[in-house]
Amino acid sequence: MIIPIKGLFEAHLNVSNLQRSIDFYTGVLGLPLAATFPDRRVAFVWVGSPGQAMIGLWDVGTSPQRSAFHVALTVTLEDLLRAADALRHAAIAALDFSDKPTDQPVVLAWMPAASVYFRDPDNNLLEFIAMLRDPPRPDLGVLSWNHWIRRRNAEIHDTECGDGYRRV
Repeated sequence: MIIPIKGLFEAHLNVSNLQRSIDFYTGVLGLPLAATFPDRRVAFVWVGSPGQAMIGLWDVGTSPQRSAFHVALTVTLEDLLRAADALRHAAIAALDFSDKPTDQPVVLAWMPAASVYFRDPDNNLLEFIAMLRDPPRPDLGVLSWNHWIRRRNAEIHDTECGDGYRRV
């Protein structure tokens, strides 16, 4: 390791309509506009406090060279647990790890972290993510939030019973 990396500062996305994307990221997601550079066909939005992190939105119009990207945005667990409903109210489909509609987060047990995915108007994959305080469980793969909570509660119950049997 040359220099320790502490987090993501910026990500850049190709968009087909810059103004529509500015409206989505500022109006729907509530991110503050950092700057626009019309001559370069790019806008930047802050993620968190100004100077903390940003997303660059690059207008490529109808170029056939477009490709979709993925950006994960850190949120609190409390906000993540209401993200699917909040997205639905904004007419945005909340997606699970397999890109299927969902009404709850998924848990990436190897970290562990909980996530809800969704797409912007240009089909870029966005993710709300919150780290969990539980120990990593790579053996569990990716599972629904409800399944994660049931497993965790059962494991806590087994530990408290102290009978030597695991009922998970």
